[in-house]
Amino acid sequence: MNINPNIKLFGSLLILVLCTSLSPLIAQSDPTGEKRVTGTYAITNATITTAPGKSMAGATILIKDGLIHAVGTNLSLPAETQLIKADSLFIYPGFIDGASNSGITKPNDPQKGENFNPSDPSDELAGITPWRQVMDHFDPKSNQIADWRKTGFTIAQLIPDGGMLTGKSAIVVFGNSKSSNVLAQNTGLYAKFRGSRGTYPATTLGVMAKFRDLYKNAELSAQHARLFASAAGLARPEMNKTYEAFYPVLDKNIPILFEVADDLEIRRALSLQKELGFRMVLVGVTDVDRVIDEIKGSDTKILLSLNLPDDKAFKDKKDNKSEDIKSRLDRVKAAHQNALKQAGILEKAGVKFGFITLGAKSGDMMKNIRLMVANGLSEDAALAALTINNAEILNIQKFTGTLEKGKLANLIISTKPIFAEEAEVKYVMADGYLFDYDLKAKNKGNGIEGVWEYTSETPAGSSGGTIEIKKGDAGYTGTITYDDPAGTGKASTGMNSITYSDNTLSFNFEVPVEGNLLKVNVTGEIKGGSFEGNLSIAEYGSFPMKANKKPNL
Repeated sequence: MNINPNIKLFGSLLILVLCTSLSPLIAQSDPTGEKRVTGTYAITNATITTAPGKSMAGATILIKDGLIHAVGTNLSLPAETQLIKADSLFIYPGFIDGASNSGITKPNDPQKGENFNPSDPSDELAGITPWRQVMDHFDPKSNQIADWRKTGFTIAQLIPDGGMLTGKSAIVVFGNSKSSNVLAQNTGLYAKFRGSRGTYPATTLGVMAKFRDLYKNAELSAQHARLFASAAGLARPEMNKTYEAFYPVLDKNIPILFEVADDLEIRRALSLQKELGFRMVLVGVTDVDRVIDEIKGSDTKILLSLNLPDDKAFKDKKDNKSEDIKSRLDRVKAAHQNALKQAGILEKAGVKFGFITLGAKSGDMMKNIRLMVANGLSEDAALAALTINNAEILNIQKFTGTLEKGKLANLIISTKPIFAEEAEVKYVMADGYLFDYDLKAKNKGNGIEGVWEYTSETPAGSSGGTIEIKKGDAGYTGTITYDDPAGTGKASTGMNSITYSDNTLSFNFEVPVEGNLLKVNVTGEIKGGSFEGNLSIAEYGSFPMKANKKPNL
């Protein structure tokens, strides 16, 4: 690689969100939500987003006994109203999770008998348990519920654990743990292309064949039961709990919730739907770019996973690795970048979709959404996928999904616009219970603004300089010094597109070289007062870079 020896590259810095100190709505924080908002309350002077793309500043939301009574400006408030000041805060509809395993425990595995026949196992041994009810395996006191509620989720469709046919889902509100919190039961029949190890059906094609067989036999069973009930002279139908569990699906009262891992499984699920005619929701969709026409041509609902793959190619340096390993890392990098674009592809194609947390981590949720937004998804579409779209997919839009009169008082109150890097969820209201999160501890230890000293290594040798970060009303600004390619010593320039999210910093700057501007991109991870990452330049490659923050004097 030929690099002008005068060009010694540089770069890297840091930022940390400096959280604004807030006046609490309630005198003492209460993350347990034991206090229910009863009577008549008004949350005043907030920026309220009632639905994606519909916001009003300086507005008030009036709540009475856990329901929204009014939303707007200049509301006439009843005399008994208790005021909650929310100056400079932002209110949104509570998030809805299209498919969640929060608080769900796995049923005990059935035992194989002495005369077990792997070619003809019982339904339960084959992972076929459509009669199971997810609420029989739900712990409302699970810490997982508290973790997801803290990110803004107030309602979730719970998915049972298991094999090929895991059972029936249910919809719950993340309210008080002492309540059942059930909004609806038997909302869908969950299915996977998961074979049974060591027994039939062990393969994906075997699962498809078994699914067809179960569906057709369920149709015959339902037909026999109806005829027996309406006419004499027929033999009594044999009761079969597996077939009976399909009856609501046959009647199109509930959908099949089909978990799919890739575009091939999407095609297989769509093929079964077209052949058999059931309602379907595709769960955990990926690789939509390869099947977007097939999805648009079907009457299928889409639930997109918030569980994005790790960018292992970024974390795993390629130095001193074989060409084969480098090629593999490049493919991982490409797959990661493609995953970030899936939501934007669906939006561009006009396909409504919702988000699910199944398999995701609560700490990664907002970071992953911001990554999707940076790769083509609009913020309005992201909010819709977390609220009204999922409400419509779950058929609960009559009482949730937007902030309107008569709907449940499920809402989020954040310190900044919800998708902003500095936004923090300060309050969540679910089922009329207010959860108040103390942000003071989170604010400690900040102080990223200041001067950083950095070094970078390139084929031209070592280079270094300083980075100075400041924070203003419009965000972060910065200046970086570097070795002047003209050989005149140090030069400096401003930094552009500075972003900081979940300990990852990125920015770029430009260096004049022989009449042209050379763009330098910097990305890396911050740990305490240290930064480690990479500096990359088109056509020249990527180079390691480190920085340390200078102590404040």
